[in-house]
Amino acid sequence: MAFRIVSRRVCASLRAPRVNCVPTRFASSAAAAVQGSSLPQDVKDSIARDSTLATPDPPAGSKTAGLVDQQLPYMVPTYVRPPPMFEKGEGCYMWDVENRKYLDFTAGIAVNALGHCDAGVAEVIAQQAKQLMHTSNLYHNPHTGLLSKQLIQLTHATGGFASATKTFICNSGSEANEAAIKFARKTGKSLQPDGSKHEIVSFHNSFHGRTMGSLSATPNPKYQAPFSPMVPGFKYGTYNDIEGINSLVTESTCGVIIEPIQGEGGINVATPEFLLALRKRCTEVGAVLIYDEIQSGLGRTGTFWAHAMFPKEAHPDIVTTAKALGNGFPIGATIVNDFVCDHIKTGDHGTTFGGNPLGSRVASYVLSRLSSPEILDAIPAKEQTFRKHFDALRQQYPTQINEVRGKGLILGLQLNADPTEILTAARERGLLIITCGTNTLRFVPPLTITEAEIEEGMQILSQAMKSVWVKGEEVEGTDGQQEMR
Repeated sequence: MAFRIVSRRVCASLRAPRVNCVPTRFASSAAAAVQGSSLPQDVKDSIARDSTLATPDPPAGSKTAGLVDQQLPYMVPTYVRPPPMFEKGEGCYMWDVENRKYLDFTAGIAVNALGHCDAGVAEVIAQQAKQLMHTSNLYHNPHTGLLSKQLIQLTHATGGFASATKTFICNSGSEANEAAIKFARKTGKSLQPDGSKHEIVSFHNSFHGRTMGSLSATPNPKYQAPFSPMVPGFKYGTYNDIEGINSLVTESTCGVIIEPIQGEGGINVATPEFLLALRKRCTEVGAVLIYDEIQSGLGRTGTFWAHAMFPKEAHPDIVTTAKALGNGFPIGATIVNDFVCDHIKTGDHGTTFGGNPLGSRVASYVLSRLSSPEILDAIPAKEQTFRKHFDALRQQYPTQINEVRGKGLILGLQLNADPTEILTAARERGLLIITCGTNTLRFVPPLTITEAEIEEGMQILSQAMKSVWVKGEEVEGTDGQQEMR
C-alpha cells in the first residue's frame, strides 16, 4: 500500500481544485510530477492510475483505514467490506469519511427507495422521537393500527391481492417471513390436527432470510451448510417449472413461499403461467401461498406490488414486505387474508419492538410517498433509460454481457465472468453497484433517481467496463456484497 500513500502525498502537493479529493482536472500533472523522480516504476504507474480516478480506494495510513483498524477487532466477521467508510448521504449520493462523493445504485440493497436522508422521513422521525418511541404491544398506540389499515387499503387500491384483510407489523424481512412460515404451519395444523400437513415449499435461487426458519426456505448451500441441519419439513423446487408443481405441492404442503422476482438469486422474474399454476395447486391442496415482496414490492417494479402485474387468479394468501417500508428505519410487515387469519389466535405469535409508534409512523409516511403517482408513474421511463444503456453495453461487449433481466428499478445485468473487477473499477470512479446470483450486476437505485443521475451512473459504469475489458487495467478485487434481512 506504500504506493497509494505516495500517491496521496503527490496529490496533496499539487495546488489545484479537487473533486472528491482527487485533482482530476490536472490528472496529467499528477503523473508528470513523478516521472522524473527516482521512485520505482510500479509506484509511478500507480500514481498515474490513481490520479485518473475520482474515488480511489483509501490506502493504508488513511483516516478511513485508521478508523477501520480501530473498530474491526470488536465486530463479528460476518461481512467482507470494500475499503470506503460512509458517513453522509443525500438523495442518490453518499460521502465517505474523507468527503468523497459516490452515486449510489444500491439504495442500501433496495431499502432507501426515497433516497438517503429524505427530508420528510427525517422530520417524521424527529417529531415522533420527541413524542413516543416505544410502548410494547401490551398497549395500543395511534400508529400501528393506522399503518396496518393503510397497507390493506393500498393493497386493494393498487391491484394487489383483493382478499388481504389484516397485517402483522414486525422489524425486518426475516421476521416477516418467519411470521408467514409460522402462519402457514398453524393453518396446516388447524386443517390437519395430526400434523401431517406441515411441509413448506420454496425454490432454488431464492433468498428469504437468515433466521433458522427463513434460512431453511433458502436452499443455498453457502448460507445453509454452516448452520445445518435446517428446520425439518422444507422442500425445494425449480423456479418457473410448471410441470414439477403437482409433485412438489401435495396434500402434505401447508405453505409455498416464492419471490415474484428473485432478488439475491439473480433478478429472475416468475412467469404468469407459473404463478397461475402454483396458485391453482395451492388452492387444490389447501396450502397457503406466500409472496415474498421484501425486495420487489412497494413500487420498485412500477406497480405498488410486483404481483399486481400478474392476473388476479395468481394472487397469494400472504405478502411479506420490509426494506423500503422504513426507508432505512427497521420495520417489516406480513399481510394476510382471512383463510390464514382465521387460524391465528391470540398468543400464537408476537414481537417486542414490532409496530412501535416511531417505526409505524415512519412507514406510514413512506407508504404515502411510494404509492403516489409521482413515484410510480415515473418508473417505466427510468427503466427504459437503464435498458437503453444496457443494450448499448451489450452491443459493445457481446462476449462479456449475456442478458438483461428484471422489471422497473430491480434490474440485473448478467455477465459471463466474475464481476468483482467491475464493481471495484466503478467504485473507484464514484459509482456503487452490487451483485446477486452468479456473475450478475444488480441495479436497485432509489426510486427517486433522476434521468440525469442514471445517465451519470451508466457513463461511469461504461468507463469501468472499458478499464477492465478493453485496456486490461489492473484493479484490486473485493468480495461481493451479501444480502441481509
